[in-house]
Amino acid sequence: MDSVAVLLKHGALTPEAAADLRALNGDAGGKPLHEVAVLRGYVAEEDVLSAFGAELGAECVDLNHANPDLSLLDVFPQRLMHRHGLFPVSRENGTLRIATSDPLDFESLDEVGALTGLSIEPLLATRRQIAERLKAHLGVGSETVEGLVAARQAESGVELLEEIDADAAELAEGAHEASVVRLVNEILLEAIQTRASDVHIESEATGIRIRYRIDGLLVEQPTPPEINHFRAAIVSRLKIMAHLNIAEKRLPQDGRIKLRVEGREVDVRMSVIPMVHGEGIVMRLLDKGRMEFSLQAMGLGDTLYKQMSSLIRAPHGIVLVTGPTGSGKTTTLYSALTEIRDETTKIITTEDPVEYQLPGIAQIQVHPKIGLTFAASLRSILRHDPDVVLVGEIRDHETAENAIQAALTGHLVFSTLHTNDAPSAYTRLIDMGIEPFLVASTIEAVMAQRLVRRLCTKCRTPYTPKKDDLPRDFPWELLEAAGGQLYQAKGCRACRELGYAGRQGIFELCETTDPVRQLAHDRASSWEIRKAALSTGMRTLRQDAWDKAIAGITTVDEVARVTRGDQA
Repeated sequence: MDSVAVLLKHGALTPEAAADLRALNGDAGGKPLHEVAVLRGYVAEEDVLSAFGAELGAECVDLNHANPDLSLLDVFPQRLMHRHGLFPVSRENGTLRIATSDPLDFESLDEVGALTGLSIEPLLATRRQIAERLKAHLGVGSETVEGLVAARQAESGVELLEEIDADAAELAEGAHEASVVRLVNEILLEAIQTRASDVHIESEATGIRIRYRIDGLLVEQPTPPEINHFRAAIVSRLKIMAHLNIAEKRLPQDGRIKLRVEGREVDVRMSVIPMVHGEGIVMRLLDKGRMEFSLQAMGLGDTLYKQMSSLIRAPHGIVLVTGPTGSGKTTTLYSALTEIRDETTKIITTEDPVEYQLPGIAQIQVHPKIGLTFAASLRSILRHDPDVVLVGEIRDHETAENAIQAALTGHLVFSTLHTNDAPSAYTRLIDMGIEPFLVASTIEAVMAQRLVRRLCTKCRTPYTPKKDDLPRDFPWELLEAAGGQLYQAKGCRACRELGYAGRQGIFELCETTDPVRQLAHDRASSWEIRKAALSTGMRTLRQDAWDKAIAGITTVDEVARVTRGDQA
């Protein structure tokens, strides 16, 4: 069948594009011309399938909204699904309906018919949808696992070795097998493609469990049961990649893996902890190619951005960013440094660990085991005549004291602190043993922050809420002024049916005004400081989150999940 003629006939291809394709004259690299047309951007894959569906009388199906008979997966050969890009959908009266992305691949359909003894009815679906369905229902790495299982059955003694305490050499040998290497690479690649920030690989009594943290929430990844036989090899392979001791299974270990994926550098921080049923691994993925260090990109509104922009250009003092682990504090501080970085300013950071390398900024990695702590490095930094200093975290009295001294001697200091809101930072430093008058005189501002998931702009749906459906502190007057509509998550191909794509910061900036300074000096409670800050214009995390929900950036559910209601 002349695929170019079919596409022309059904209006999927322009005559000019058809002429270009025919001019290839056998130089298509062995690919069918309709595939080349998609790769060159002449036509969308959906339009190709629609044209062939009309020509062949085949139905086009959207697998994201289909309800396939999953029992067919148990009897359908996995090798055929992966090799030919097929996915069984249903079986009726001796006819097997199969989704395929190549309408002209009659040989693979005939092979399926011969193996199953059923007549085959092809359905047309995109290559990406079929691949996503295979991963969703067969599990991450299912194609590689099938090869592993075949090799395992063919090789005598492998099963026994996994059930005894293998020595390091045997573990290393298993971890270097090509199939294990492919399986581990596939797990990491899938995590990076789904924008996961962390990968959790946990050993349980029933086997191995893999979860990805996507936009702040853990999502379990389906895995084929056969993968459980290879968990020791998977752990060993990851340890080798992170330059860890694969023979040590009794003590926690930390390592680092550097990868290049699709031309981007990805830094992986790995932690291994021994647990009851085996070693648990957590990997933090730092995708350098996707990072954008910009205060405005973080989600600071115009007013807040102007305030913060002024604070980070102060001649001296301390600016703190607070929040729990994973709330974007480091990204905010890096964005601030990037904004003020120039040839006339010397900036030095001390971090644990250095997450991203910033050009034009001197960065120090602390090593507590050899005595290079935040406090010790900060003392040395001040001898290098910096203008701006970033201390990764104020964890103890000594670090806090050195940061205060740096601010008193004319330096601008950025740092982070773990508190639930901005006003609590003043009392936290006093509780660490810092004199109240020093806290009051050096802290210029404290910004608390959280991250909420951002709605997918391609599929979010508007709705008009009812008063009973929303929390009591919801600002109805702001909603009415904005048109009275909110948005909710739906899910589409662009966001992988999650309804959300990426995250956005919400902020609470407490500037040290005279009333706040006096209360900190007088050892007032965080509640009193909060009251004074609100009276002088501070907007809470919850209020900032409501603004973003009303603007259609996030949902009411996200606001309720991430923030607490403001006390009246």
